[in-house]
Amino acid sequence: MKIDTLLSARWVIPIEPAHTVHDNYAVAIHNGRILEVLPQIQANKYQAQTHVELPHHVVLPGLINAHTHAAMNPLRGFADDLPLMTWLQEHIWPAEQKLVSANYVYDGSLHACAEMLRGGITCFNDMYFFAEQTARAAEQAGMRAVIGLIVIDFPSAYAQNAKEYLHKGLQLHDQLRSNQLITTAFAPHAPYTVSDAPLREIATLAEELDIPVHMHVHETAEEVQQSLQQHGSRPLARLQQLGLLGPRLLAVHMTQLDTAEIALLAELGAHVLHCAESNLKLASGFCPVQQLLKAGVNVCLGTDGAASNNDLNMLGEMRTAALLAKGVAQDARAADAESVLRMATINAARALGLEDRIGSLQAGKAADIIAVNLDTIETLPVFNPVSQLVYATGRQQVTDVWIAGRHVLKERILTTLDSNEILAKVREWQQKLVNP
Repeated sequence: MKIDTLLSARWVIPIEPAHTVHDNYAVAIHNGRILEVLPQIQANKYQAQTHVELPHHVVLPGLINAHTHAAMNPLRGFADDLPLMTWLQEHIWPAEQKLVSANYVYDGSLHACAEMLRGGITCFNDMYFFAEQTARAAEQAGMRAVIGLIVIDFPSAYAQNAKEYLHKGLQLHDQLRSNQLITTAFAPHAPYTVSDAPLREIATLAEELDIPVHMHVHETAEEVQQSLQQHGSRPLARLQQLGLLGPRLLAVHMTQLDTAEIALLAELGAHVLHCAESNLKLASGFCPVQQLLKAGVNVCLGTDGAASNNDLNMLGEMRTAALLAKGVAQDARAADAESVLRMATINAARALGLEDRIGSLQAGKAADIIAVNLDTIETLPVFNPVSQLVYATGRQQVTDVWIAGRHVLKERILTTLDSNEILAKVREWQQKLVNP
């Protein structure tokens, strides 16, 4: 049978079935989809136009960055070592008022796409202004993305009030409806920046359009206290009253949770988007990952934006998330390597409503695949490729990336983007930020 591509690898981790690592396996790809995952000795039944041999690599589904602000890449390192509200109110928000425009969002998002591709991220879930420009950048990169239809009560260069944000978001949703790689989610910024009326409307519209609701929730103790003072309830309770707490909710951060709230999340099927490194850097608190997993809550991983991380590195995020969860739970068995890898793949696909397309290497799914070289000083010997990916592997070991069968990173070289052009634009934005 003639096919487009055959990947032959030392190891293949399909994610589904769980706890599976195949030795000396191949992945057959045709028309952008996975045809079969099979032993190499059986792969001669395929005649591939392109045969890629990866004798020292592990092949696995592309990583999914479940929460980021791609356009903030030009703000990497701009305001470090500050608590969240000081960081936001005194530095990030004023810088955004100065810089944010359609061009800024496109250039910053393109930079982020390049960084993510080079780190094995094939899909990202975003939240930012001028969302159509982030979608445009993702299309240019050939990346899969869930574009946030941002809503906030405050005026910006993008919109003046919640009504206008919603109007623009709905227009973008209609424009992207037939896109094969890009979908949408409502993205109300946070309970403390969006009032009740637009949140109720979002709950109704999300149900009608069958898309998720992506929101920062319970990020800090200060946020919870503020909600108690202003609304007489904790943010999660308020979201439940407004009809938002359910399987559509993608709740980001969630560092302030009690036992009853964890049980409620599990009962109602809400998803938690855990950003370990951003939470640590901003001293926001600790997400109780192991408690959530034990309760049956679907937990995913995100990097947050480069302004608060300071990288979009999902391999690094997996390691930090695993180690932090063990420390918080005081249990070395907490958040084992297999669980954390699932958070970065199939769990995220499930949260984003993309489980039928991505997140595992199964016949019929999109060929969103990465190859990682483990034959290095830093990662040999390899006793367990899953553990090695989570605890010892750097993103520079990602050599190749395919999205819908398209080879978008080939031997560390981006094939859809011009690195030099991206770097030149980043330097321009840096100068605009530092010079009055």
